[in-house]
Amino acid sequence: MDVLNKYCMKKVIFFAICLLVAGSVSAQGYYYGPRPVRRPPPRRQSDDFYKVRVGIAGGLSIADAYSAYNAGYSTGSIAAFNVGLTLDIPIAYPLSFAPEVLFSQKGYTAQTTDGNFTQRSNFIDVPLLAKFRLSPFVNFVIGPQISFPISTSNTYDNGFTQTAQQNYSTTSDSPVLGGVVGVGFDLNRNVELRFRYTYDLQETNDNSYYIPGYRNETWQIGLGFKFQ
Repeated sequence: MDVLNKYCMKKVIFFAICLLVAGSVSAQGYYYGPRPVRRPPPRRQSDDFYKVRVGIAGGLSIADAYSAYNAGYSTGSIAAFNVGLTLDIPIAYPLSFAPEVLFSQKGYTAQTTDGNFTQRSNFIDVPLLAKFRLSPFVNFVIGPQISFPISTSNTYDNGFTQTAQQNYSTTSDSPVLGGVVGVGFDLNRNVELRFRYTYDLQETNDNSYYIPGYRNETWQIGLGFKFQ
């Protein structure tokens, strides 16, 4: 009997200790609350900014021309294209340097006594742009552009058939200084929707250009693909 009583007493003491420990843990959880979970710090907007990125870009250009001497001179536009390489070099958030090398078509249409006249010129454009990140998904670009003439084609037609075509090599012409302004929208980390306006700050004088004080301007829309 004594042995049995001692065994029962030990069990009672053991269960009492378990209840005290459980009650103590529960009380600590009640008074002090659950332990906080450590989470990583939020991702900053500039985390992906300080990476040099190369890419390709291309798109549609709506091109026409204007005269440096006659503000009232008007021409019709032509559809053209541009394509080339891009580079994004971070400087200090939110500013980066964004040079590009693009093959670009430009030109215009006009009505003459000989019929409809269309000029289409090929250039290598080198924009040297300052790029400002306005938000995680929007950027603004502005800067000078140097255009190197390659070739020009002048075509006449009477509305039904082509009556004449003249082709010129313009690689010997002097480079033309221009300007670029535009915005870009990041569709994701690697794809950008681009809108640009380009214009010549210098006139181009050559036998292949028939407008006095000839200057190009283009409206561009396209896509850029960026790689790390």
